[in-house]
Amino acid sequence: MSEMREAAMSSKAWPFEEARAVLKRYAKAAPEKGFVLFETGYGPSGLPHIGTFGEVLRTTMIQRAFEEISDIPTKLVCFSDDLDGMRKVPGNVPQQEMLAEHMHKPLTSVPDPFGTHESFGHHNNAMLRRFLDTFGFEYEFYSAREFYRAGHFDEILKRACERYDQVMAVMLKSLREERAATYSIFLPIHPETGRVLYVPMKNVDPVNHTVTFDDEDGKEWTLPVTGGNVKLQWKPDFGARWAALDVDFEMYGKEHATNTAIYDRICEILGGKKPNHFSYELFLDENGQKISKSSGNGISIDEWLTYASTESLSYFMYLKPKTAKRMHFDVIPKAVDEYHQQLRAYEGQDAKGRLNNPVWHIHGGDVPKSDMVVPFSMLLNLASVSSAEDKSKLWGFIQRYAPEASAENNPGMDAAAGHAVRYFNDFVKPHKVFRAPSDLEREALEELRDNLKVWEGGLDAEALQTMVFAVGKERFDPLRDWFTALYEVLLGASQGPRFGGFIALYGVDETVQLIDDALAGKLLAS
Repeated sequence: MSEMREAAMSSKAWPFEEARAVLKRYAKAAPEKGFVLFETGYGPSGLPHIGTFGEVLRTTMIQRAFEEISDIPTKLVCFSDDLDGMRKVPGNVPQQEMLAEHMHKPLTSVPDPFGTHESFGHHNNAMLRRFLDTFGFEYEFYSAREFYRAGHFDEILKRACERYDQVMAVMLKSLREERAATYSIFLPIHPETGRVLYVPMKNVDPVNHTVTFDDEDGKEWTLPVTGGNVKLQWKPDFGARWAALDVDFEMYGKEHATNTAIYDRICEILGGKKPNHFSYELFLDENGQKISKSSGNGISIDEWLTYASTESLSYFMYLKPKTAKRMHFDVIPKAVDEYHQQLRAYEGQDAKGRLNNPVWHIHGGDVPKSDMVVPFSMLLNLASVSSAEDKSKLWGFIQRYAPEASAENNPGMDAAAGHAVRYFNDFVKPHKVFRAPSDLEREALEELRDNLKVWEGGLDAEALQTMVFAVGKERFDPLRDWFTALYEVLLGASQGPRFGGFIALYGVDETVQLIDDALAGKLLAS
């Protein structure tokens, strides 16, 4: 056994803990299908949000961990329930009135309000696939519409007919009396209107595999359950899908956790083996509300990638999946800088340390080196004091601080500089508030300026930090009041970087001028 595999078998990282649990399924014999199947589900009832992406990413991390501890091949399937009926019009898409005319039609039969795809479901599927492709995931995309119509679910649907009473018994226990009176696991698709019907069954024929029902107008219909004429309600569909595909692992949000026993039992009734599952906490918007496809609240994938790298988003998703996450723009700078801190730490770690490092799970073991010679948070401060409108201005500071760095040799640094300028102008600049210094703060700033005027220590960030520290220690208790003053008076922010590092990057003479401008009240007018 290799050193990495041995370390992986005892790693406390959550993807390895889940992967070891999946491996136990095949302790006695390899899977008959020849691979271990990891599945993620997606309901294209609205534009895919960042939580959907996070589900696929985290599943991929467990898949990678599994591949480290086992030689059994794996497959990742992203399954879209695009045959589901549209039950409400999402609030964040155009042509609301047009969409309202197609209520309860399968999402792949609803016209695309954006006018770019065959249907609304196709549009949302394409968006999700674009996101997944951007991150380089290896997956197979399955459409419920195609699966049902092509007959891939026919055997399971027939079995559901034959074992209808058993499946219904599971479902009825979970339903209120009023709902239970008209409930059926089958949802027929009306042959004329194309709508998904929520109607009781008059008869379920286990021999001919048909269902008989009355539509909303009282007309009786008998349809085969096969060939895409009928779909399953979403809870039975979960278990049926697991049985049909022989799924080994599926992850979902905690809102599904109470239904896990239902999904599992239906899977078993239909002849399958229940998969391993993992329930993660919800993603929240800036107000602490659950993000949703229909409302479009919270930060989107495209928005994150406007201000930071794909890897920083992956890093954010790796952390504490059992803890609710607030997805707003202010989490981006911290995620970027922590990701690069972990990259730098990875180089000196042993096998155990590397497998516990988030970057191993982000990059599947092929971990790059960080080329960020300046932290993202510092770039934001540089953008602030220099009023940068493009990244070339930031490169002037970066190359004075690190002459060997360049856009060609440090592509990650170059991308981050562009991201920082956009982030500063969109989120930091509108909220900058400078204040005048108190008498004590003015006295300290004057001493700091005078020390910098005669400074001969070059751009040594630590030496500069020691000098800044000494100026404040004489006057401030607690000392953090001094640094708060520096940030609020000079940067117009409530918090900021290690100030010695800021001076080294921004420049000694430039910092002297910045202090003079603050003392003269010029920053208050900016």
